[in-house]
Amino acid sequence: MTTMTHSLPAAAGSPLRLYTSLAVFLLGAIALVVPSGYSLGAVMLLLGSAVLLVKRPLLGLTRQDWWVIAALAAYTAIGVLEAWWDGQGSSGIDKPIRFLLAIPAMLLVMVYPPRLAWMWSGLAIGAMGAGGWASWQKLVEGVWRATGHTYVIQFGNLSMLLGILCLAGLGWAVVQPRRGPWVAFLLVGALMGILGSIFSGSRGGWIGFPFVLLVLYRGYGRHLSAVIKGAAVVVVVGGASLMYALPQTGVQSRVYQAFDDIERYASGESQLTSVGARFEMWKGATQLILEKPLMGWGDNGYQQGMQALADEGVINSGVLRFDHAHNEFIDAFAKRGIIGLAVLLTLYLIPMKLFARRLDSPDLEMRSLAVAGVLLCVAYIDFGLSQTFLTHNSGVMMFAFWLALLYGTLRARDKRQRFEGTRE
Repeated sequence: MTTMTHSLPAAAGSPLRLYTSLAVFLLGAIALVVPSGYSLGAVMLLLGSAVLLVKRPLLGLTRQDWWVIAALAAYTAIGVLEAWWDGQGSSGIDKPIRFLLAIPAMLLVMVYPPRLAWMWSGLAIGAMGAGGWASWQKLVEGVWRATGHTYVIQFGNLSMLLGILCLAGLGWAVVQPRRGPWVAFLLVGALMGILGSIFSGSRGGWIGFPFVLLVLYRGYGRHLSAVIKGAAVVVVVGGASLMYALPQTGVQSRVYQAFDDIERYASGESQLTSVGARFEMWKGATQLILEKPLMGWGDNGYQQGMQALADEGVINSGVLRFDHAHNEFIDAFAKRGIIGLAVLLTLYLIPMKLFARRLDSPDLEMRSLAVAGVLLCVAYIDFGLSQTFLTHNSGVMMFAFWLALLYGTLRARDKRQRFEGTRE
């Protein structure tokens, strides 16, 4: 019986569980409003995982747990190998190694899962902070595109991520004793996070929003009354229409600009607009993929290959200032070959599948974690269509450690439910 107890998540009052709760709160609350704020909570989780070496709890890892660990480790391995054979030095392994460091953080929250109230409140506060800051910049300071301590695209997309994760938390909120305040709190967080994305003008996050709604409907929609569903449709359509119609948001001008960029690229007038430059980079990267489809070019080789294509007149030399293809999947294929692309897809799809299995859970608190996990993967796939998100510190830290947190917490809850079921 003692061994079984050590394999279970710690009790709510455990000092170590309070520690992980604080770390998780900070992971969301200060992510975008403090320089490198997304790192503090992650570092706390990593340092805290050292306690596992001392206490040595029985983790009881399942085959599914090992699949997630393998996905994180494989992404690290392929990144380290690329850095080695491409001659990138220690700087080349900086970002890949962080996926490996997320594994002990995941094991820590399996044993000492955070209190969900801390996690959801951290997300809501972080989204409100990002949205509030973006609103001040856009409406008061009059900047064209609101940004934070990260590049404007990262800021807008991560603000969107915080907002949609707040929507995932609604399943948890409705079963709390103080349901009304929690629902309102998370809804305001969702609105502000999405507003931060809108004021940043980062269009990549908007494209995937219909898929976000599909995930939310899959997780919660079938259990809602027709009246609530109808009200939700009115709010979404009305809100989107309002954001588009109001010139202060900048949405209409950004949409018009995208269509104008495409028209100018197709006519040959300009290849260096925001959209046109992406088309040009994708054209060059595709050419490189055809030449080295198996192993890819590596980061240094990619830049040399693009330079050669520009010299030959295949692509416009103006895109050479970018060291990536502005598309996660094309970039991975060009630099790390078909193996690199497969590992990237594994990183997204394996956790997504495991989270999706719990979208029908009768336990709404567990379902909220599953919805959040699926949304994390869906959001990153969307972000990666127009930006290489995992080449940025913010993109790496937010994905790797939120994946570790959500999956580890879900598994901890699953273990406790299974144990309690055997005692009945």
